[in-house]
Amino acid sequence: MMRKKKRSSVKVDEDSTLDIPKSKKTKTSERPTKSSVKESNPNSIFVQLLRESGVTLTPANTANEIAVDQVIFQKRLQQRLRKNPRFPNILQEFISGLETYIEDPESFRNCLLPCVPAAQQDNNSGSYQESLVRLLLGIEMLQTLVINTLFEKLPEFMFEGVTQDGLNVPRLIINQLKWLDRIIDCKDLGSKLMEMVSVAPLEIQRDIITSLPEILEDSQHGDMARELNVLLQQNTQLTVPILDSLSSLNLGSALLSEVREAVMRTLCAVQLEDLAVVVKFILHSISASDANEVVCDLRKKLELEQCVLPAILQASQSSKKNAGVPSSSSGQDSVALILEVIKSAIRFQKTISEAWLKAIENVDEPEDHKVIDLLVLLILHSTNANHSKRDAERVLRVKVRKCLIQETLLQKTFKSHAQVMRGYFSSILALAQGLLRSSDCCVVPFGGHLYKQAFTAFDSYCKQEVVGSLVTHACSGVAGEVDVALELLCELVSQRPAEMRQFSVFVKGILDYMDNLTSQQIRRLFHLLSHLAFGQEQQGGNIQDDMHIVIRKQLSSTVPKYKRIGIIGAVMMVGSMGTCRNCPADSQGGTLPKETHRQVMALLELVRSCSESSPEAAALYYDELANLLQTCKLDPLVQAWIGKRVLEDFQDDFIVDLGPEISGSFVFPASVMYSLDEEESQGGIAINLLPLTSQDQQNKSDTTQTAGVNKERRVSPLCLFSFFRLLRLCEEVQHDGDLEEIDALLGCPLILTDMEVMEKMESLSRTEREFLCSLLFYTINWFREVINAFCRQKDAEMKMKVVNRIQNITYLQSLLQTGLAATPGYVPPQANFDGERVEGIVPSSIAPPKKVKKAGKKRKASVNKNSSADKSELEGAAEADESQQDHPEKESEKEKEKEGTSGVSLSSYWPFFRELDVEALSVLQCGLLSRSLLDTELHSKIREEVQLGPAELHFLLEDMWRKLDFSLASPAKKAPFFKSKTDRTVGFSHLQQKNAKEIITFCIELLPTLCTHLENCHNHFQTLLSENQGVVDASGVDVKEQQLMSSAYQLLLQVLHTTFSWAGFSGTEHRVLLKKALRVLASRLKEEETDLMLDQLSRHAFQYLQNFRSSLPSLTTALCLTQLLIVLAQFGGSNHRTYREQISSLARHFLCQEWVTASGERERGNKYNEALQTLLGIYLEHTDDVLKAVEEIAGEGVPELMNAAKDASSRSWPTLNRQTFLVYYKSLMAELEKAVRKIPPSKPADNREVQSEKLLTWNLAVRDFHILMNLVKVFDSRPVLTVCLKYGRLFLESFLKLGMPLLDYSFKKHKEDVQSLLKTFQLSTRQLHHMCGHSKIRQDTGLTNHVPALKKSLEQFVYRVKAMLALNHCQEAFWLGNLKNRDLKGEEILSQRSQVADEQEEETSQVQSDSEESETEERTDQQPEDEEEEESD
Repeated sequence: MMRKKKRSSVKVDEDSTLDIPKSKKTKTSERPTKSSVKESNPNSIFVQLLRESGVTLTPANTANEIAVDQVIFQKRLQQRLRKNPRFPNILQEFISGLETYIEDPESFRNCLLPCVPAAQQDNNSGSYQESLVRLLLGIEMLQTLVINTLFEKLPEFMFEGVTQDGLNVPRLIINQLKWLDRIIDCKDLGSKLMEMVSVAPLEIQRDIITSLPEILEDSQHGDMARELNVLLQQNTQLTVPILDSLSSLNLGSALLSEVREAVMRTLCAVQLEDLAVVVKFILHSISASDANEVVCDLRKKLELEQCVLPAILQASQSSKKNAGVPSSSSGQDSVALILEVIKSAIRFQKTISEAWLKAIENVDEPEDHKVIDLLVLLILHSTNANHSKRDAERVLRVKVRKCLIQETLLQKTFKSHAQVMRGYFSSILALAQGLLRSSDCCVVPFGGHLYKQAFTAFDSYCKQEVVGSLVTHACSGVAGEVDVALELLCELVSQRPAEMRQFSVFVKGILDYMDNLTSQQIRRLFHLLSHLAFGQEQQGGNIQDDMHIVIRKQLSSTVPKYKRIGIIGAVMMVGSMGTCRNCPADSQGGTLPKETHRQVMALLELVRSCSESSPEAAALYYDELANLLQTCKLDPLVQAWIGKRVLEDFQDDFIVDLGPEISGSFVFPASVMYSLDEEESQGGIAINLLPLTSQDQQNKSDTTQTAGVNKERRVSPLCLFSFFRLLRLCEEVQHDGDLEEIDALLGCPLILTDMEVMEKMESLSRTEREFLCSLLFYTINWFREVINAFCRQKDAEMKMKVVNRIQNITYLQSLLQTGLAATPGYVPPQANFDGERVEGIVPSSIAPPKKVKKAGKKRKASVNKNSSADKSELEGAAEADESQQDHPEKESEKEKEKEGTSGVSLSSYWPFFRELDVEALSVLQCGLLSRSLLDTELHSKIREEVQLGPAELHFLLEDMWRKLDFSLASPAKKAPFFKSKTDRTVGFSHLQQKNAKEIITFCIELLPTLCTHLENCHNHFQTLLSENQGVVDASGVDVKEQQLMSSAYQLLLQVLHTTFSWAGFSGTEHRVLLKKALRVLASRLKEEETDLMLDQLSRHAFQYLQNFRSSLPSLTTALCLTQLLIVLAQFGGSNHRTYREQISSLARHFLCQEWVTASGERERGNKYNEALQTLLGIYLEHTDDVLKAVEEIAGEGVPELMNAAKDASSRSWPTLNRQTFLVYYKSLMAELEKAVRKIPPSKPADNREVQSEKLLTWNLAVRDFHILMNLVKVFDSRPVLTVCLKYGRLFLESFLKLGMPLLDYSFKKHKEDVQSLLKTFQLSTRQLHHMCGHSKIRQDTGLTNHVPALKKSLEQFVYRVKAMLALNHCQEAFWLGNLKNRDLKGEEILSQRSQVADEQEEETSQVQSDSEESETEERTDQQPEDEEEEESD
């Protein structure tokens, strides 16, 4: 049967071979090698068995034919081999035949290619047929032999590469091994494959490695992964195929982690183009448990900064690429691929997005942040997977606020990865918009940096979007947002005018929203529009026309607001049109073209004619022109024209020649006053102030003329200061800073009235009093402008006159205080004209007095008074203290009495004074000035000496502190949540033209002088103490002088504090300035070498300022010194502990010192209490052991107070008295609650020592809490109860969250300690329960608001203790009893008596733990009776 079947199959095969077309036969005959092989063994066992099983071997270039189904073929061949008499030797003969047959390359290739169905076979066998080799591999008895044959054959084709017909034979051989149904010896196959990898060329190595997951069975995946891991360390060229293979292998978590760690170690050595694959493998192999650790490690090792070449190298690489040389310019593409991998992982794996956020959050040093951080935040924002958009915004805000992510990192990211960043433009724009709109001013500048970098780096579409977004910000109406947007637009216009000119139509749209802009914003708007319209290229014709139309319309308006806009806009246009340029052909001696010069002149005449009928408008015009001269270099012809007109008009309007008599009738008799010249000859000049003021008052009282009818030019004293400022600046520009032409104005007198009339203020009419006040305001403002003009002159005589003018100001201000006190409701004349009139800004403290009968109204008036007061702490020395909390009526009466004698504070009238320039502060550098006076015989006989006195020093320092507080103070301090009625920028228009760096540089130049004044104040008070045997309030002491010196001392410390607190010092770009400032302070201690490190300079400066501790006159001054030292300690590097100890010791020293005013009274008032609370908080925050410090004050200081007399203080803490007890109590409770929140949470794994230490800490905290609770029995005022209820609940919640887990773990090992702690704490919670009952009896909503949350926490405590006992198998030791409701004195609340179930429960309980209230308002008491016995059970 076998033979018959064999014959029949052979016949079939022979017949089929006979049917081969002739063309194929001739083709075969052309290859003698193959024909000779076939002819030599036409009936070999290999060919014969294949033919019998259904496969016919064909000649070259023709696929082998299969006549049966593949499975049938494999089954037939297996049966024939197995049933052959020579089995198993037949297998080797079969393989030998195979080896002989495939010696011919073409035949071997045919065996590797798929077979084709025979012609007579039906189509049911399927369209795709496997190759002969693969069919043989499917037969188990042949598989190993065939595999060996293939591996023996593979080296022959290793170096041939791809053949002419596109076939890669090595790859075909490897493909035969993929996806086999079963592998007999998988381990051996794997080893053979790895052996082949070790000798094969790179391309074949990659093919073999990437095919491993498709060849090997799962059982071999682990071993293969280890081998690949070893190979990865040895050959980085195989990184990509190995990682692809590892990603597809089925590995255990431990092995996967091991492989991932190995891959992570090779990250730095991986080629750039392979980096994306490595990152993908790492991220895809992360589990939830190790995501944070792996991502953090990946972030540290991923250096994207090194992935992109610098711009110069990129250019050279691109030229090489164009020349046909492969370059590394694919860095951007590689980075893009890496980010796509990260983006994919973040989008589909929540744990990875959270891990990236946490990794970025954990970076706490600016230099540790990398480019990848910003890019990942953009990815998180753009994908918004798992609400990551909100988290990305939050993290970025926090990092920017803490100055951890800075502009330098942003610049580096945009510069190196602009192409990548372009893909995240929408996220960049959204983040910039959010930051710019933020109420947190610390993050707003970073939003501006985002806008600038996006405009610089991206294409035209992105530029348009940026400009459109900035215009939207500028039109928002939000002051801070508008300021930043306009500033950014100005920067872009100045830096990139050609690009911005394309989008001028967008910027022009802001003109429609000018109603909501301030004067400074209008200046910026017209500055940038003028720059676009009248730039060097002169391509802004459309904008020019629109600006001319808008300005003419605004100037012709009768509404002051719109006229002001027109004046500012016109002057800004003049600045852009009339700027000095290269001399053109038709310039006629100037630098401007003839037509441009004509337009400038016409515009100036137009503004002049439109503003001369209104003194306010004219004054604004002069001020704006003066600002223009300061900031812009105008064409010489324009400059000359302005100077000539100003000088002529000023002489005609405001200067008169002195004669024997002053003609005219005025409200008060005229008198020539305040002349500083040696001779007052009749030929001298004077400022015609009194006649002008009288005329101005007459014009205002004349109701027959209206503003709309009167078009004549009016000369008003309002214009005097602005006009003189313009005149002075014209002279400075024309004569290079020399003011010799107008120096007579410094010492010339003024026509005023004799100021003795101020003594008779009460007898004058209201109109006369107001006239006198106006005259004083005009005089003071004139002197302020004179100081601005001549403060920089080097001549000693002029310096003396400047100091004399400051003395005049301080004297006149004292007169003005008296006049204002006698003239309530008076509105001073306007002095700053670039804002709204400040009539509604007059402080309510000077409103007309009204008889108030109702207490509620009286209290409301007092609140208004306090709220209108200036925020500075300057007035504490010169004014009465504010009301005490305990006796507001009595203290307010004292205030009124003192106010009546000393006058009104001028701090509320700040907007009505002319602004002093920053340069005027250089007068502080003047020491003792002297000059010789000539006698009648012209001999130098008399010597006049002038120096800054306490009043003058105070005047200058107060102005300096206000300026620094405005320009350098932290943004959080400058931006209140509620918009105040007064415009904060009033009086700082000149200061706003300088940036913070210019101001801080000026301050550093003044630092030596400030230190000198500081030392003088110190010596003054030291001398005073030594002369009076340590008594500050000794008889004979000038109280007013002491108040001024004390205030000057405080101002000096505040100026230093504001200077060193500048946010710019936190960045590295201003480190040189910081070191320069610290070096000034350090050099005052001793001369040091100039190359000291920052921490050394900080230490010396700290020591220098510490020396002033012994001479401080008030607690507020002591607080200023302490805060200044805290700021300096931040620059001290690693010596934080030393600084903390010194600051703590200093604060304790101040708290243990008795503070007395110059008049001999103990310091008191709201400002004193606020300073005391802040100082106490500093002490408790910086002390080593907060709990010990709280116990010391509450356990020793307060009992001393209770035993002292009524008005006495604690012996060890003199600042603790009955008036300040609430301040101390609130600070102690707040710091205690803050301290327990910092106690580390307990863990089950903690050892006995750690548990014992934490338990001891909690015992101390609970004992302090118990001491503070017991104080309520003595000090039971409502504010104390409020503090107790509020912080008592917070302490209880912290104990439940952090303390009770500790008791859970410590109960068995520390039974006695736990029991003692619960006993002590139960007494405190019972006291809290009594407070709740007291609040209900009093029906005080301020107290009862705290009760529900507190009772909830008390009940939670009861059940939490019960759960703790149950956890430790001591539940029997817990029982509940009824606790009676009692008041603060311990008396039972009668309304509860009938509801008490068992009155004796409380007396029989041994260890009460806390109280619990039932639904009928009963309280139950829990008690662990005897833990020791229960535990022993």
